[in-house]
Amino acid sequence: MKLSTQLLSALTLASLALISGCNKKEAEAPIASASAVVAAAAPAAAENVIGKTTYGKTCSMCHAANVAGAPKPGDKADWSPRIAQGMDVLYKHALEGYTGAKGQMPARGGAANLSDDDVKATVDYMVAQSR
Repeated sequence: MKLSTQLLSALTLASLALISGCNKKEAEAPIASASAVVAAAAPAAAENVIGKTTYGKTCSMCHAANVAGAPKPGDKADWSPRIAQGMDVLYKHALEGYTGAKGQMPARGGAANLSDDDVKATVDYMVAQSR
């Protein structure tokens, strides 16, 4: 699995926080996942740099211009029914491609070189802009 610099930094910060608390008598809940580590270690208003960059370089070509029905980030009316399907469905459509009544989405936005993590970060970025 390829770890991004941001995730690696978050894991390092979380590890240091856990080590510094070793002498405390109260038990702390274990961290369940890498995303929980990122959420715990990152500031509340942390920017999704990977998603924003990938959107700008690849995805904006269709999404900014609503090509083939691609919903524009920030268009709540267009995104709302998509978001209601759940993130797993959005990830699947972005990773594998999808053809529906409103248009089509090529697998990985037509950029086969994008990793799963990059695609998911970009979906997260667009959803965050559209809530």
